[in-house]
Amino acid sequence: MALRLGDIAPDFTADTTEGPISFHEWIGDNWAVLFSHPKDFTPVCTTELGYVARSKPDFEKRGVKVIGLSVDPTDSHKRWAEDIRETQGTALNFPIIADPDHKIAELYDMIHPEISDVFTVRSVFVIGPDKKIKLMITYPASTGRNFDEILRVIDSLQLTAKYSVATPVNWKDGEDVIIVPSMSDEDAKAKFPAGWKAPKPYLRITPQPNKTGTGTTDTAAKSAS
Repeated sequence: MALRLGDIAPDFTADTTEGPISFHEWIGDNWAVLFSHPKDFTPVCTTELGYVARSKPDFEKRGVKVIGLSVDPTDSHKRWAEDIRETQGTALNFPIIADPDHKIAELYDMIHPEISDVFTVRSVFVIGPDKKIKLMITYPASTGRNFDEILRVIDSLQLTAKYSVATPVNWKDGEDVIIVPSMSDEDAKAKFPAGWKAPKPYLRITPQPNKTGTGTTDTAAKSAS
C-alpha cells in the first residue's frame, strides 16, 4: 500500500557507510531526512551529496539527521564518497544506506517499474520525531533536488507543529504567518498578543510567534484588545 503523509515511516535495519542501524532507533527524538539515489556514481546525485554534506550544520541546528539510500552495496558507497570529496570539495559526513536487495526501496515505494525495475527514483522523505511522514517529494532523474527548499519546509513543519499557524506562499523563517482558521478570535487574542491584520476574516496575518519583533505585520491594523 502506498505511503501517505501522516503514516508511520516504515522501520528497518540496514547496513550503512557508518555501520548498521535500526532506522527508528537511529532517528531517536530528532527529525530526519531520508533521500534516495538511483545508483552510485551518478552525476546529479554526486552534486547533491556534496551539497548536503556542506549543509549538515544547517540540518543539525534544526535537530535534523540526514541519511541517503542507494541500491548499491556499502563498499561501492565508500568508493563513491571519495569521488564526492574530490569533485565537491567536502567529505561525506552522513550515512548512506546499502539496499542491494531493494528491501527498503520497496517499503518506501522507491521502485517505479515504468522508470526502472532496478534503480530507485529520487525521493525525499521528511520524518518527525513521532516517526510520522511529514513530507514526500519525488524528483525526475534530470533535476537536482533543492535542499534549501527542504530546509525551508522543515522550518515550516517545526513551527506549525508548535504553534497554531500556517505559513503562506514562499514563506521564509522570520516572516509573517497565518493564524489557523479553526482558532476563534477570542483564543487568538490570548495566543497572539502582538495582534494581527485581517484583510478577510479567514486571513489573519501575524508576526511569527517565536521571532518577536521580526514580523512585518502592521499590528496596529488589528490589536488583540
